Order: sequence, then structure tokens, then C-alpha cells
Amino acid sequence: MNTKNSLIVILGPTAVGKTSTSIALAKRLHGEIVSADSRLLYRGMDIGTAKPTPDELQQAPHHLIDVAEPDEQWNLAIYQRRAYQIINAIYGRGNLPFLVGGTGQYIRAIIEGWRIPPQRPDYNLRNVITLWAEEIGEEGLHQRLQTLDSEAASIIDYRNLRRTVRALEVIFSTGERFSELRKKQTCPYHPIVLGIDRPREELYARIDQRIEAMLDSGLVEEVRNLMNAGFSPDLPTLSAIGYGEVIKYLYGDLSYCEAVALIKKNTRIFVRRQANWFKPDDPRITWFDASEKMVDEMEEFIRRQLNEL
Repeated sequence: MNTKNSLIVILGPTAVGKTSTSIALAKRLHGEIVSADSRLLYRGMDIGTAKPTPDELQQAPHHLIDVAEPDEQWNLAIYQRRAYQIINAIYGRGNLPFLVGGTGQYIRAIIEGWRIPPQRPDYNLRNVITLWAEEIGEEGLHQRLQTLDSEAASIIDYRNLRRTVRALEVIFSTGERFSELRKKQTCPYHPIVLGIDRPREELYARIDQRIEAMLDSGLVEEVRNLMNAGFSPDLPTLSAIGYGEVIKYLYGDLSYCEAVALIKKNTRIFVRRQANWFKPDDPRITWFDASEKMVDEMEEFIRRQLNEL
């Protein structure tokens, strides 16, 4: 096999089965896994992010997991730079890198070679936009972004106020659309992109099962421990699905049943937004239906692609 400069990408929506699949393939193909999940970066956020278990982490080398505290802000430029460094180091060890995750922005920044402009934060402008959001609401601010840059709005959840504010900040600072500033260069790798697909109802059932398992495993206690450790509930990291709803439960703004129902609802919405990044008709992605034979089929496909290089 010719593995030089080849990058195996495993993508798909949350709860589709990326973790177990990528570990199985990495073991067969001398691979190392580079996480492309923005929530796995943070230490102490294990249960609510469905982070690989200690046993899973031992089965194959993993990277970009537990590399930051919840109050550290990683932007896309930092992630891209670190991912490039790690992927190149994997090549140096003679192994095959696997980029695995559901954060479409991270994956596309790597496989499309985005040139991310060094746009310095304008904190005064950011504060003004944040105050504007307080007046018109998160959804109202997102509608303003939709008017100015529909492409950016289509991939930013209106509940993710931080990203909406950042997009508007860049637009107002540069006079250009946020989506256009991420210009593409030649990707330094040869990406082989594989997607995992499941019927929507089956996926939703897996999501519900996962959320119930998270709660049984101590998600509420995990959130309480983070707050007791001094991490502010207003941190962007703690607004992530699962954490934000539990915080509202702990503060008495939601009942336990309401929080659980909201986590399930918001996760479904998130899955639909992921589809904006991973489109079924994207010619770069070869989709595989989840089945008992899927890992064998993926391995055969990868080996064939590598041999053709």
C-alpha cells in the first residue's frame, strides 16, 4: 500500500458509530486517530461528549483529545495548525492518519486546505454585537447574519451565539462575507473520505439510548463537578448540548424530565445541521451503510484506494 500523504477521513453525524469503526480500521491498517470533534478537546468533559473510553483510547493512538481546559478557547486556526503537525508526525512514524469526527468545519478546514485569515478579535465590536443580541435575541441576531451571509448562517446554529457574534464581527470588520474569507488552498494531503450512514429513525433511537446512558453514567454529576471546580456556566464550552441543559436543571430553570427532553431535541437539530457539512451528494464522500460488514467493506475500499495511488 502507498500510504504516503494519504489521509483517511471518517465522518458522519453524532452517534452514527464513528468511534468504534475508526478504531477497528486503525488497528487493521496501522493507523493513528486525529479527532475532528470540537468537544473532545476539553478535559473533564467526558460523559456528555461521548469521549472514547480509556479502553478504546488504548486500542489505537488518539490525538487532540483532552488537550485544553474548558475555559481555554480553541479557534479553527489553532486546531488546523495542531492537526497538521500531528498528521505530519504520524507520517514520520510510518503510520496512516485517520481524521475522525463530526465537526464539519474542522474536517473541511483540513481536507480543503482552508487559508484562515489572521483576523484579530475586535473586543469592542464584539461587545456591541453581544449587546445587540440581548436586545433582539439569539434568533434575531442569527436572522441578521442570514441576511448578510446566508452560507455562514446555514452552518451556524442560532443557539451558538458565540459563533454568530464572531461571524458578524468579521463581516463588519472586513466588509467581506465570513464564508468567503475562508479561501481554499491546495490540500497538503490526499484525502480518502468515507461517510457512515444510518436510517434517520435508527439514528434517533441510538441518540436517545446514548443520552440515557450518559445520564445513567453521571452526566449531571460531571456538570456539577465542572461548576464546583470554578468553571463558569457561561463558558461557551459549557453551552454545548447536554451541558447547557443540565446547567439549567441544576439552577432550577428546567425540571429533570424537561432537561432530558431538551437534550434529545437539540441533538436531533444538531444532526440535521451536520447534514449541511456532510451532504449525501458530495462527490468527495463515499458513503457506507452501517452494517455488520461495514468495517470489512471500508477496509477493502481503503486498501484499493491506497494501492491505486
